[in-house]
Formats: sequence, C-alpha cells, structure tokens
Amino acid sequence: MDTVPNSEQMTPSVQGAESPAKPRRMDGRALRSERTKQLIIEAYLELLNEGPEAPTAAQIAKRAGYSVRSVFERFDDLPALTIAAADYAFAEAMARAVRRDRSGTRAERVRSLVERRSAICERWLTLWRVLLQHQKESELVRARISRIRNVMWTGLALNYRAELADLPEVDRKVLLIALEQLTDFESWGRMRERHGLSAEEARHAWITAIDRLLPPTPPEAAPSTVS
Repeated sequence: MDTVPNSEQMTPSVQGAESPAKPRRMDGRALRSERTKQLIIEAYLELLNEGPEAPTAAQIAKRAGYSVRSVFERFDDLPALTIAAADYAFAEAMARAVRRDRSGTRAERVRSLVERRSAICERWLTLWRVLLQHQKESELVRARISRIRNVMWTGLALNYRAELADLPEVDRKVLLIALEQLTDFESWGRMRERHGLSAEEARHAWITAIDRLLPPTPPEAAPSTVS
C-alpha cells in the first residue's frame, strides 16, 4: 500500500522548485451558482412527480424561486435540464443502494429485487418517460437511457444467476429479456395507472410472475439451513 508522505518529504529539495499545487476551492459565487442549479433540478423533479406532463421553464423557475433567465443561464435548454435531472436521479439511486447479499433464498432474492426496482419506478417513472421523448434529439439522452437499462439488466443477471446458470446461452438471454420487459418502468406504470393496482398489489404481481418465469433453483444453490 502506498504511504502518504509527511510534510518534510513534500518539501522541494531544489531551490526555486514549486510546491505541490493546493486543491482549488470554489469561491462563494461558484457555490451559489451550483446551489442554484441544484434547486432548479429539484424543482423540475418535483413538478414532474406532480403531473403527467413535463413542466415549462416558467413553472420550473417559479417553483425554484428564480427567473426563467436564471434557468437558461445554467442549462442550455430543457433537454439539457432533463439530462442533469437524470444524472441527479441516477446518483441518488446509487447512493441509496446497499450492497445486497445475493445468497439468500429464492423468495428473498425475488422480493428484494422487486422492492428496489418498484421504488425506483414509482419515483422516477415520469422522468423516464421524458427521457424517452427526447431520445431522438440527443445522443446524451440516449446514453443515459442505455446506462439505466444496462444497470437494470446486470441486476437481473446477478440476482438470478443461480436459476440462470444451467440454461443454454440462448435460453438464458431470452429469459433475461422477458424479465427485463416484465420489470421495466412502463410495466410498473401500466399496473399502477391502467389497471389501478396499489403499489403493494403491483409488487405482488411482479413477485408472482418472476417466480413463475424462473426455472427451478438448483439444490446446491439454496442456502444451507444447517448451523
């Protein structure tokens, strides 16, 4: 392991040599600007969660307590604000994520993934739909969509690797595609909006369907109950 040099070791031995550069600190103006951006993003997300339509710049500015000019001084346009909001949401989801023990029972693993995924879909469904609306306009939006889908795909593959391990590669991919479609944002939206399910009823529907789709769990993959 590398050690951190002490103050004497960091002193230049050659006269006139420059000292190591100190980290730059943001001045008060820059900090205020960053805080303004944060409040605008939060206002945008609040408005998204309150209604089915993307808010206007005027609505965002009013909610954040700034002028429309302030919004566009920090974001080139609303798609740019949407990208920033997507990054904010992704960072929040990753910060709240806890490293899960995927060696639990089949039922525990199914419920754990459903609870995590349903919480994400419940909170960010409208933002996801706005991203999809802008995907043809921006490579950056498409990149965010791809990153989110890749994370969700990887989560499925890891969570159910015991059930997927013995399947031929083609069958494994087909099953993962089915699981991905089953547990995506729009699936959650249809259950909640079209079919009027409560969040708990929707989670139960996912748990039941996933359990029926997955092949039997190999006996050797089941957690041992022997102490």
